[in-house]
Amino acid sequence: MNTTNLTYIYAVTQPTTSLAKALTTLRGIADASLRLLPPTPEETSPDAGKAQLVFVAADVPEHDFNETALKAHFEDLDWLEDVARTHHDIVQAVAAHATVLPLRLATVYQDDHSARQALALGRPAFTESMNQLRDHTEYGVKIYLAAPTESDLAPPTAEPRTPTAGPGKAYLRARRTQHHAREAVHQQAQHAAAAIEAIAARHTTRRVRHAPQRGALTGPEENVLNDAYLIPNDQAEDFRTAIDDAAQGFPDLRVEVTGPWAPYSFVTLADAPAPDAVEPPP
Repeated sequence: MNTTNLTYIYAVTQPTTSLAKALTTLRGIADASLRLLPPTPEETSPDAGKAQLVFVAADVPEHDFNETALKAHFEDLDWLEDVARTHHDIVQAVAAHATVLPLRLATVYQDDHSARQALALGRPAFTESMNQLRDHTEYGVKIYLAAPTESDLAPPTAEPRTPTAGPGKAYLRARRTQHHAREAVHQQAQHAAAAIEAIAARHTTRRVRHAPQRGALTGPEENVLNDAYLIPNDQAEDFRTAIDDAAQGFPDLRVEVTGPWAPYSFVTLADAPAPDAVEPPP
């Protein structure tokens, strides 16, 4: 049975010898081999600069990635996790060999020619973003509060009554003590966030503040800070060391540094053509 394929794009990058060699060892979604697609020469803007850009691409089956199928698949968490993990792994592998501009999950074109046209038309925007990301890497910094203990959640035990205090006042005093203890931890988190921001001002070029994570991503802990930083590669080790040192001053918190990551949080492609903006060839 013949299978119609679409062209799936993982990222924009600049071709290097080591990247081309690495791609031969990787498999994309649906176990497809990967390839580098240059822009179509007839569409390339003369003002786009001299940087050579390529798409990291692979075939995907049309019946799984057409618009109708994708709407259904996005409700299937197992399918979505598998595709997202493979997409991420490919982008991270490219980032190990060249500056990378990750594209959003399920960026699909009718065929290679449509993809190459889109790359040519979007080249000015891609080039600008690549210039901002070159020699930089994304790192994450998160602050977690420990999960409340059983004693934190249990009804407070009334403190010994004074001759003038009834059982109600003793209970409220114990409840305030519980509340103040938790509030003190939140204040520590505010001080830690300020310390991290001061360190970031010395070592990073950009920051994106994400919403704190909830649910299965954090477990019983409470995530109260979830920042992403774009860091020059020659500053990364100093940044991590400074954050680790600062975290020692906040023993009631867990400060986590993650990365290096491909710069997902810093991709802005408002001027780039959308996948559907280019018509397939006749």
